[in-house]
Amino acid sequence: MSKREHLQSAFAALHPEHLDVQDESHMHSRGLETHYKAVIVSPQFEGLNAVKRHQKVYGALGDVMSQIHALALHTYTPQEWAAQGIAPESPTCRGGSKHDH
Repeated sequence: MSKREHLQSAFAALHPEHLDVQDESHMHSRGLETHYKAVIVSPQFEGLNAVKRHQKVYGALGDVMSQIHALALHTYTPQEWAAQGIAPESPTCRGGSKHDH
């Protein structure tokens, strides 16, 4: 099972109405399957601020998080997603890896 599939499986605990997990490792210099972006729409985020939502996601991930370098989280309630419908684009990598020198 790929790391992306592990992430998707872990996110299932949040009962997402929409889930999009993208491997963005190609935008970075740390190798394959290291950088991910997750868009998660779940009623479980109702009434929670961004920090509490991220804590809930990390709780669902458990040990899976230790297998990757970076995870960009975009968490929405169903109402927020209906109003917005799209997550922001990821920024271009600024480097920071020993491979960049």
